[in-house]
Amino acid sequence: MNTATFSLATVAPAIPEIALLAFVSALLVIDLFVKESERHLTFWLAIASLLGTAVLAGSIAGSASAVTFQGMFVADPMSQVLKVAVLLSSAVTLVYGRVYLQDRELLRGEFLSLALFATLGMMVMISAHHFLTLYLGLELLALSLYAMVALQRESVRATEAAMKYFVLGALASGMLLYGMSMLYGATSSLDIARVAASLGSAHSSQSLAVFGLVFVVAGIAFKLGAVPFHMWIPDVYHGAATPATLFIGAAPKIAAFAFVMRLLAHALGGMGADWQLMLAILAAASIGLGNVVAIAQTNLKRMLAYSTISHMGFLLLGILAGTDNGYASAMFYVLTYVLMTLGAFGMILLLSRAGFEAEELEDFRGLNRRSKWYAFVMLVVVFSLAGIPPTVGFLAKLSVLQAAFEAGFGYLVVFAVLMSVVGAFYYLRLVKLMYMDEPAGTITIAPRADMRVLLSVNALAVLGLGVVPAPLMDLCARAITASL
Repeated sequence: MNTATFSLATVAPAIPEIALLAFVSALLVIDLFVKESERHLTFWLAIASLLGTAVLAGSIAGSASAVTFQGMFVADPMSQVLKVAVLLSSAVTLVYGRVYLQDRELLRGEFLSLALFATLGMMVMISAHHFLTLYLGLELLALSLYAMVALQRESVRATEAAMKYFVLGALASGMLLYGMSMLYGATSSLDIARVAASLGSAHSSQSLAVFGLVFVVAGIAFKLGAVPFHMWIPDVYHGAATPATLFIGAAPKIAAFAFVMRLLAHALGGMGADWQLMLAILAAASIGLGNVVAIAQTNLKRMLAYSTISHMGFLLLGILAGTDNGYASAMFYVLTYVLMTLGAFGMILLLSRAGFEAEELEDFRGLNRRSKWYAFVMLVVVFSLAGIPPTVGFLAKLSVLQAAFEAGFGYLVVFAVLMSVVGAFYYLRLVKLMYMDEPAGTITIAPRADMRVLLSVNALAVLGLGVVPAPLMDLCARAITASL
C-alpha cells in the first residue's frame, strides 16, 4: 500500500467530506441518548454540522486544483463553489422544514442523518475524478433520498412515491453503469482524465464509446428529470413530505450539474458533437412538456414538479453549448434555480401546519389580505421562476439562451422563448389568486424567527441578484475556466 496516500497533503482536499462524515457519525450516536423532548438538540447539531462543513469548504476556496486519492478525487474551483452552495441549501432546507417535521413527528435522528448522508453523497459527486467515485456519490445520495421519502410510514402516498422513486432510480443506475462499462471497454480506463485522453487516440473504439454515451446520457437525464425520463418527478414531489420534496428538488440539482460536467464536459468533451444533439432533443422535450402540462395542475407541488422539468431543459441549453460561457451560464442557472426552489417550497412549508398541507393553489388564495410581506415574497419567487425582470430568473434564462444561440442552436432558443411565454401563464395564475381573490378559508401564518428571517433573505437574494448579478456570474465564470 502506498503510505503517501494518507499523508496530510493528500487528505487535505477532502477535509470537508471527512468532517461531515465525522459529524453525521457523532449525530447517530448522540441521538440514541437524546430524550424525545430534546430533539431540538440533534436538529441544531445537524445545522451546525452543515454550517461548519461549509466554513471548511469555503476556507479552501481559491486554492489551486488538486487531484488526490490516486486520481479518484479532485478539488478544483468549481467543486469548491458548488460544495458551499450544497451545504448552505441543505441547511436552509432543514430550517424551513423544522416545524413541519415536528408537527408530524418526523424530526428525528433518522431524517437528519439521512439529510447529512445525502449531502455527503452530493459532495463526493461534485469532487469525483473517476467513474467509480461518481457512482459511489450518486448511490449514497440516491439511497438516502429513497429512505427519506419512505420515512413517513403511515402515509400511503409517501410509500407509493418511494417505491416508484426506488424502482425507476435503480433502472437509471443500471443504465448508467452499463454506459460506464462500455466506456471502459472503449478506453480501458475509468479515470476521467484518461478517458478524455483516450477518446482522442486511435486506440479507442469510437463505436463502442458512442453506445456507452447513449446509456450515460439516459442515466443523466433521469437524475435531472429530463423528458422522457421525467415520470418519477410529479409523483415523488407530490407524495413525499414537503421537506423531503424540497431536499430532492434543491441541493441535488447542484450535484447533478457537477455530475454532467464531470461526465460530459470533462470525460467526454471530445464527443461533444454526439452528445450535443441528444441534449438538444432532451432540452426541447423538457421545456415543451414541462410548461404545457404544468398549466393543468391544481396541486402546487405537482405544478412545481413540471416546472422543474422545464427548468432542467433550460439548464441543458447552457451545457449543450459546449463552451466555457455555456457551462458558466448553466452553473449560474442551477445556483439561482436552487435559490428560487428554496423560496417556493419555503412558502408552502410556512403555510402548512399540523393536519393541513398547504399544497393546493387554492390554499394561497387571498394571501395578500393576510400578509402583504409573505405575498410579496411568493410574488418575487414566482416572477423569478417565470423569468420576469428584474428578478434573477430572467438573467439566468437570458444567459443560457444567449450561450445556446452563440453555439448555433437558434431554432431551439426561439422554441424555448415561446414556451417561456406559455409557462408564464401558470405562474401568473398563482399571483392572481394571491392578490385578486378573496381568501377561501383561514390562512394561518406563525413562523419561527429563524424561518421568518431566512425566507425574507431568500426572497431579497432572488431580487438582489437580478439587479446586481455580476458577482455571482463572475464567480461561476472563474470557477468553470479554472476547472476545465
